[in-house]
Amino acid sequence: MEVVNKPVKLGVRFLMRVPPGRRHRLLQASSQYTPSMAAPESYENWTRQDLIARLRRLERAGGTSASKSRAGRDVDFAAQPRRKIALKFCYSGWEYGGLAFQEGHTVLPTVENVLFDALARTRLVDPAKGFDGCGWERCGRTDRGVSSAGQVVSLWIRTTLDCPDGPSYLPPERDAVALSTRREAPQDASASDDDSDSLLDQTEPSSSTAHGTRKRPEFQFVSMLNRVLPITIRILAWSPVSSDFSARFACRYRHYKYFFTSHGLDVERMRDGARRLLGEHDFRNLCKLDPAKQITSFKRKILEAEISEVDSAPSDRGGVPSEPLYVFDLAGTAFLYNQVRHIVAVLFMIGTGLEHPSVITSLVNVDRSNPYPPFQEGEPAPEIVDTKPVYQMADSLPLMLWDCVYDEKDVSWRVTSGDPAVEKDLLKSENGPGNLIQQLGSAYGRSRIFTALNRQFLAAGQQYIPPPKSYLPIGGPGVDALVPNAMLDIPLGGGTYRQTTKYVPLLQRDRLEHVDIVNERWREGKGSRRAARQQVDGDE
Repeated sequence: MEVVNKPVKLGVRFLMRVPPGRRHRLLQASSQYTPSMAAPESYENWTRQDLIARLRRLERAGGTSASKSRAGRDVDFAAQPRRKIALKFCYSGWEYGGLAFQEGHTVLPTVENVLFDALARTRLVDPAKGFDGCGWERCGRTDRGVSSAGQVVSLWIRTTLDCPDGPSYLPPERDAVALSTRREAPQDASASDDDSDSLLDQTEPSSSTAHGTRKRPEFQFVSMLNRVLPITIRILAWSPVSSDFSARFACRYRHYKYFFTSHGLDVERMRDGARRLLGEHDFRNLCKLDPAKQITSFKRKILEAEISEVDSAPSDRGGVPSEPLYVFDLAGTAFLYNQVRHIVAVLFMIGTGLEHPSVITSLVNVDRSNPYPPFQEGEPAPEIVDTKPVYQMADSLPLMLWDCVYDEKDVSWRVTSGDPAVEKDLLKSENGPGNLIQQLGSAYGRSRIFTALNRQFLAAGQQYIPPPKSYLPIGGPGVDALVPNAMLDIPLGGGTYRQTTKYVPLLQRDRLEHVDIVNERWREGKGSRRAARQQVDGDE
C-alpha cells in the first residue's frame, strides 16, 4: 500500500501550546512551511508576538489554497444519483436539547441538527436543500434529556451505484451529457479538508472489465458517519428501503425503557398498576395536552407493560444502602406527548403506597357512556375521570426509546455495504463495526467508574450526616411508621424527588379543563392568528 504524506494544517492556538522545539519540527513538517519561508533563525528564539504574526501569515496563505481546494471538490448534487435508506442510531439524550431539528440558536444542540451536519459534511446530502430536500422523516420524537438505543430516520441519500436494487432510486437531475460525464470522471468523495480520507478511502474510480464498466462499492454509511459524529451519537445500522417508506408510519410499534431503583417503592404494587395499561385505552389523563396538535382521539394500544430487575443490589459497603435496579418496559403501536413519563409518575405514586393500583383503571376510564367495570374481583367500580388531575411527570433522564420495530419486508438492517474487498479493510479501521462496540463498551466502563465514585462520595458523607427517615413505601419492611406532617420524598425518577408534608390523593386534586375546551380556545386564539399569517405568506 502506497503511503501518502498529507499536508498538516496548524493553528495558532495549537502551536502556541506546543514546546518550542517540537513547534519548530511541526512547522517544518507542515504544508505551511516551504524553503522560501524558512526562518533566518530558530523558532526557539522568536518572541511570542513574532510567532503569532508569522503563524497568522501562514494561516492566511494556507487558508486561501485550502478554500480553492475545497471549492474544487464540491459535489454537484444535481449530477448525482440518490437512493432511499433508513438509519438506525443511538444517542445520549442528556447531551442534547431533544431530538428534533430547531431553527435558530439553542442552549444545547439537537440530535437531528448534529446528524444532518454530519450527513452534509460527508457530502451524502445537499446542505443547501435542508431536511425537506432529502425527505427526512423520524420514527418518534424524544424530548430533551431522553435517550435512544434504536431511533430511526429515513431519507434520500447520495449513492455511488448507478442502479441500486429495488425501486428506491433517483437518477441525476441533469441531462444525458452530464450523466455520461459523471460516469467517466471519478467522483471526488472527500468529506472536508480536515477529514479528506473519510470517504475517499472507501471508494475507487470505475474501471473497465470484460463485461464493461465495473461499479464502485457503495458508501460505507455507518463508518463514514461515525467518523465525523460525536461519540454521544452512534450510527448502528442502515437499510435500503422503498421509495414510499416512512420511518414514522411504517413502524409497527415502539418500545420504551424507564430505569429506576427500588428506593422507597413497592415494586409488586407497581406491577399491579402496569398490568392495567395493557390493551387499547384513552390516555388523555396520562399525557401532556398540547392544543396546537388538535388531538381529538387519545386512544392508544399498549402491547407490553412489564417491570423486571436489571441487576441485583451491589454489596453493602461502608453503610451505603443498596437497592436493585429495575426497568419498566412499555411497548405500544403509538404514544402521546410525554405519555411514558406520565405513566411512570403515577406508577411511582402507586409504588410508594400513596395510591392504589386501581387509580390507573380510573385514569383511563373517561367515557361516561361506556364506563369500565372493576379490574379484578373485590375492587369497587373505578371512578370516571374525563379531565386530567394536576400532577408532575417523571424525570427524563432514565427514559430511553429502546427500539423502533418494522416488518422484515420493509427493512433489512446491515452494518456494511456488502463489498468484501472494502469490508476487509473496514474491520481494521478506527470506525469499523468492531471498534463501534469497543467505543460503546468504553462508555459503559466509564459510567461504572462514575457510579463507583458517587457511591464513595455517599459513603463519605454518611460518616458525618445520618440519612433522613424513610416513610416510603408506607408499611414496607424496615420503614418508619408514618407520622403526621412527616416529610415525604415522592420519587420522580433519575434520583429526583418531590418533597411534601401533605399528600393530596390524585383523584382529589384540581383538574385541568376538558380537552375539547382547550382545543377550541386554541383554534379561536393562536390557531386563527397562525392561519392568518400563513394566508398572508401564501399571498405574497
